[in-house]
Amino acid sequence: MGNKFLKTLLLVLLSAAVVVGCSSKESGGKKNGETGDQELVIAVNENFISMDPHNTGDTNSNSVQSAMLEGLLGSDEEGKIITQLAEDYSVSEDALTYSFKLRQGVKFHDGESFNAEAVKANFERIMNDDSLRLYSRGFSLITNIEVVSDYEIKVTLKEPYAGMLTRFVSAKILSPKLLEAGSEEIGKNPVGTGPFKFVEWVQGDHLTVERFDEYWDKKDRVKKITYKPVPENGSRVAMLKTGEAHVIYPLPSQNIKELESNKDVAIQKIPSTIARYVSINTMKEPFDDVRVRQALNYAVDKDAFISVVNAGYGLPLDSIIPSKTLHYEKQELYQHNIEKAKELLKEAGLADGFTAEIWGNTNSDTMKGMQFIQQQLEQIGVEVEIKSMEEGTLSDEIYGAQTPEDTKLQMWYVSWSAYPSDTTNATKPLFYSGSFPPGGANTAYYKNDQVDKWIEEVNMTPDESKQSAIYSDIQSTIYQDAPWIFLGVDEILAAKRANVEGVFISPTGGINVLDANLK
Repeated sequence: MGNKFLKTLLLVLLSAAVVVGCSSKESGGKKNGETGDQELVIAVNENFISMDPHNTGDTNSNSVQSAMLEGLLGSDEEGKIITQLAEDYSVSEDALTYSFKLRQGVKFHDGESFNAEAVKANFERIMNDDSLRLYSRGFSLITNIEVVSDYEIKVTLKEPYAGMLTRFVSAKILSPKLLEAGSEEIGKNPVGTGPFKFVEWVQGDHLTVERFDEYWDKKDRVKKITYKPVPENGSRVAMLKTGEAHVIYPLPSQNIKELESNKDVAIQKIPSTIARYVSINTMKEPFDDVRVRQALNYAVDKDAFISVVNAGYGLPLDSIIPSKTLHYEKQELYQHNIEKAKELLKEAGLADGFTAEIWGNTNSDTMKGMQFIQQQLEQIGVEVEIKSMEEGTLSDEIYGAQTPEDTKLQMWYVSWSAYPSDTTNATKPLFYSGSFPPGGANTAYYKNDQVDKWIEEVNMTPDESKQSAIYSDIQSTIYQDAPWIFLGVDEILAAKRANVEGVFISPTGGINVLDANLK
């Protein structure tokens, strides 16, 4: 995850020089005084795009939001669904009605009371605005919201939707007062019920939150958390070593060995649901020929990718979803085979190869990945030009196109993640023909009528065994159609100072600071 949309995945990056210059001005380590008044500094690889939880597509923004905002449901360290602002919930037998018993005595950061009316106002905002990303992820199916009492609410769908519980995790509840202020204010000044409240956001330099002492779940937590975007790998590691940062994510794999012997640092390795791939525009020549797309897959050595780009941490992506995702089924991997790749290109009338462009953001790991793809495809006569863009520009280029004909996109080096229990969000936004940009993340412009029918069917099927059978067909068909160059599944690497408590990285790549503290 996230990967875009979640995912994974559209993240604003600023130049390393600017960020490192700014980050050296204040040291989290130096600010730690008495217990209870400490500052925790978290250095991440990319900037944040928006603080509007109903319209967020990148994991870093989601991470920061989760410090301040809560949904009716949340997720634990393994990515499993747990209760949060709801004390309890139930789903009707026909999978159409979701009933929630809400937590009482909860206050928003602006003093407003949390209740069923606040939940209704948030859900109605999403339902009534089709420009919000969560609208197309289940909320467009809501037909009725019934406030049963101050602390009970029922949500009814027009048809079953298998991923709806995870949507209630994503739909963080904002203060009704903030909702009245409008989307622009929501994106800049979030007000929720979480353990930390928003302080300030200086674009490209830092975003700061502060402990909310009236939080409903009383625990000892750090006074302040500052998130710093630091795209340059070496700079993040240097900040960790000096104590200027207490947590860094991701940890560059090439730095693991030097940090393993550092007694002040603890390394975290987490199996993930983060799929890494190259999205191929299946509607643009010559990529509209399945033989060409399969040739690209055979040309790229997946083991070498993991070894060279991920320093050996990870597994080949042997399906359209990672193995940690519900309903995963292993496919026959595109084994590295240059002769097979050349043969397929020859059959497609491209024996001499062709030129192509690959897009990606500016962070160190992305650049390394694109250079690897460039070198691999050169072996079969495909000359790849790398086009690296700051994330805001990249997002505009990709999601600014209103139709498949409008886009200039050929290939995009990217990643995507979903909750382990949410196969819907690991498939529908990426492979359904109704999910083309700008409204969805199907940047491969992949369209297969049979796959569309299966996706529609599986999202209306509450029975998990039936879901598994349909997802089996979906995975095998799409993997053969090769709308992506299937690369790898990350093993998440993060590092923290030894005195950090209560901070963990989820399988989606989200940073959870619910109980963050410094010893």
